[in-house]
Amino acid sequence: MYQQMKYYIAVVEAHSFTQAAEICNISQSAISQQIKELENTLNVQLLKRVGRSFELTTASHYFYQQSKKIVQEIEDTIKKTQEKAHKEIEQYNLRLGYLVNFGTQEFLQAVAQFSQMYPDVKVTISNGMHEDLFQLLKTNKIDLVFSDQRRALSTEYENEFLTETNFQVLLPIQQFKNQDKISSAGLKDMTCILVTSSLQKDLEEKYYRDVLGIQSQFQLAATFDEAQMMVAMGQGYTIINERTKAKVNKDVVHSLPLYLGKNPLKQKYYAFWKKENSGYYIESFANILKEQF
Repeated sequence: MYQQMKYYIAVVEAHSFTQAAEICNISQSAISQQIKELENTLNVQLLKRVGRSFELTTASHYFYQQSKKIVQEIEDTIKKTQEKAHKEIEQYNLRLGYLVNFGTQEFLQAVAQFSQMYPDVKVTISNGMHEDLFQLLKTNKIDLVFSDQRRALSTEYENEFLTETNFQVLLPIQQFKNQDKISSAGLKDMTCILVTSSLQKDLEEKYYRDVLGIQSQFQLAATFDEAQMMVAMGQGYTIINERTKAKVNKDVVHSLPLYLGKNPLKQKYYAFWKKENSGYYIESFANILKEQF
């Protein structure tokens, strides 16, 4: 009825079906049919035909006045709704986090593609170690994280598998040169250099011992470059994934696949987000990120 009201207003104000049809960009027969259907709905004759023209009755004049108010209210409502929707999009902030020691290529490609698709959505990016990201996600300070799996998958979260990679051990150039792999047990007499902060040291050590089977003593390094330098100087070894091999200086260090017994050690990577916080933009970014792998 809203559209029929607009046609009726146009006919009354133009005092012509022909001119009203031109204004409304439809045919004269179509606008005549719409007015007829409106009269049938109201069970009232809105336009009293007089020759080739028409006159308004008291009832039709009342309906004209009320229609203008209703149509204006509807149009105002539509405009305000669209403005609010646009404002909500502008204010939406998608908070993302990624694992700092994995590498950023796929993640940043996903961010770039998402930003092209949704230019009005603000994107905030954080990075950190696994536990840092987990705490941010757990305390609702971040919406989605790209991180490794270090605990059983929780039903409280959406757990979107992305990829897996083999663990490697970065070693001094002269050590274990004739081997094509090395086991966790074979490293027990060397120091394991952890790339982490002192706040995360205990959690990282527990993961390395319980999951990777590392029996070594530990030493901290603040960055991968510092850890690689320590390895080159013969101070120990550090564990990396295949993604990190691109940063390795093969003139001073080398890497071997890490095994636990007879099995190669692998790490799985997921996009995690809370089910209760699941939404269109979060799921859209997760799908884009998955496509990168």
